[in-house]
Amino acid sequence: MPKDFSGQNLRGRSFKGQNLEGANFSYADIRGANFSGANLTGANFSHAKAGLQRRWAIGLVIISFLLSGLSGFLWAVNGYLVSLIFSSSSEDRIAGWVALITLIAFFSITIRQGIIAALGAVAFAVACAVAFAGAFAVAVKGGGAVAGAGTIAGAVTVAVAGTVAFAVAFAVAFAVAGGGAFAVAFAVAFAGAGVFAVAGAGNFAVAFAVAFAVAGTLFSIYISWRAMKGDQKHSLIRNIVIAFAAIGGTSFRGDNLTNADFSQATLKSTDFRNSILMCSHWHQAKMLDRVRPGLTYLQNSQVRQLLVTGQGQDKNFDRQNLRGINLQTANLADASFIGADLSEANLQDADLSRAKFKQTQLDGTDLTGATLTGAFIEDWGITNTTKLHGARCEYVFMRLPTKENPDPLRKPDNHKEVFADGEFGDFIKPIFDTLDLYHNQGVDPRAIAISFKQLAENHPDAELEIVAMEKRGQDKFLLRAKTAATADKSELSAEYFDTYNEIKALPEQEIKLLLAEKDIQIRRLENMVMTALERPSFYANNSIIQGDTKMTGDRNINTGGGNYNERIERDYIQGNYYAAGQPQSLAEAAAEIQELLKQLEQTYPTTTTSQQMVVAAEAINRIESNPTLKKRVINAVKEGGLAAFEKAIDNPAGAFIVGAIKGWQEVEAED
Repeated sequence: MPKDFSGQNLRGRSFKGQNLEGANFSYADIRGANFSGANLTGANFSHAKAGLQRRWAIGLVIISFLLSGLSGFLWAVNGYLVSLIFSSSSEDRIAGWVALITLIAFFSITIRQGIIAALGAVAFAVACAVAFAGAFAVAVKGGGAVAGAGTIAGAVTVAVAGTVAFAVAFAVAFAVAGGGAFAVAFAVAFAGAGVFAVAGAGNFAVAFAVAFAVAGTLFSIYISWRAMKGDQKHSLIRNIVIAFAAIGGTSFRGDNLTNADFSQATLKSTDFRNSILMCSHWHQAKMLDRVRPGLTYLQNSQVRQLLVTGQGQDKNFDRQNLRGINLQTANLADASFIGADLSEANLQDADLSRAKFKQTQLDGTDLTGATLTGAFIEDWGITNTTKLHGARCEYVFMRLPTKENPDPLRKPDNHKEVFADGEFGDFIKPIFDTLDLYHNQGVDPRAIAISFKQLAENHPDAELEIVAMEKRGQDKFLLRAKTAATADKSELSAEYFDTYNEIKALPEQEIKLLLAEKDIQIRRLENMVMTALERPSFYANNSIIQGDTKMTGDRNINTGGGNYNERIERDYIQGNYYAAGQPQSLAEAAAEIQELLKQLEQTYPTTTTSQQMVVAAEAINRIESNPTLKKRVINAVKEGGLAAFEKAIDNPAGAFIVGAIKGWQEVEAED
């Protein structure tokens, strides 16, 4: 039974390495508690109070005061160096002007590009100045150049040290103890700057030195403020502050926090480095920006804000690592996740209307009940573990929009149609256990039909089912077949192409003899391949489009050993029948087939290509089961031709039926 620590005072307690799966820490005081390496899967920390114990907080504040005093002293030193411009010595004046120019450059670069960039730029300048001074001193034996170089080095050193010390001191004081400690640190720094500046400068330069020291102090305060606001230019300062303020705080380092609940918890000065944060809850968590995140998704300020508020509308999360993030019920309408990793994320009931998912990884992502209407799903990486049950979607776009085409490749294609409830999941669900038989030259439909038939007969346990046929380029063809999960696809592919190449090499007479030994299903499959080559889009269902790859939904087509279309068993639909020898025009035969198709369409949907193929397959089964009707249709086609018959049918399923009729004619001719 999970342990219950709710509401308890657990300050400073050690739970290191313990199994606390499902434990309840709601409303508990866990300041200073050590959970390092613990299993906290499903633990409840809602409303808990994490962070520093009082003694640790006091210690860190005292250290920040000392740093403030040190910073004041360092800026006073800079003030003294600059005040040398008022000296009577020419060498001192050179040193003073060099220090002033160097510090102005340091201020400017730090504000615009950050302290790391400023340090790099000024370090380069120092190196150049020292090299120049050395060469000049040797040549001229002058001390001014050496003094100037030394002043640059000294000014940069104290400026960087003062800025970092002051920024860290102020940020730590504010992060740990709030505004009161911040004010004290501010006063200490100013006092230090003023005292040391007055002591270091002459009477004439006192005012200038104090003013410059105060300016440096204010500059450090600004850098500290920008760092704690999340300005990436000053991330070094922020990282130092966060690490410093987390010393002695609550530690979840290396924990398994899968599905843990931190809703409305106070989390400042908390260590989450190396933690597993799969689907953890953070709604309305307080001070999440003060945690030590390590390399988890909590290191991104925009992501932290999204986790706390649940509001990510129109935000850009491109190429972010969001694996395992919990965004249940979040508002993510119009958000962009291009190239992002959302694998194993919880997006249940989230609003993802018009969101961009180009090349987004969604392996194991839970989209149950999510709204995806208008989403852009170009090359998105859904897998067989992606959960789409109950996903609400009226339409999607298979490409990103452009100015010229704001709604590219809309599905359904008809802008007046939308997906019915629950239909999108079936439409978009991919087929992954497939055998892809790619023919890259000299496509031979007869050899394909015979080879696949033989492969299915030799390996009934593979449960082969053709799910797509697609023409690629001018002379390439892809036959995709679903297989059992345990099937050895490498072995199946090798055997298929061995047979295929042998059959292609046979003389025409031997192929005819081989065909004579096979049943009519070989003829039908051959005609299907030929139709797919002539009309590349007919057998390429639009359920999934990933780049140039098109995959269809499952169909169970019986070949005797394997399958290549959906087997449907329904009551026979009666039509108008004539005696076998009675003349019947092409138009009458087409009208009879049209009537049969209309009756079937009342029972089966025909929105997608795969659904139309189901209707066509059922119509063929009905015709074959009535030899009289079959004979009349063949005779009518003999009189008017296949092309005219297909045109007269005027139905999307017509091409499939014509392919079957062609096979019947060939068998009849051989007989």
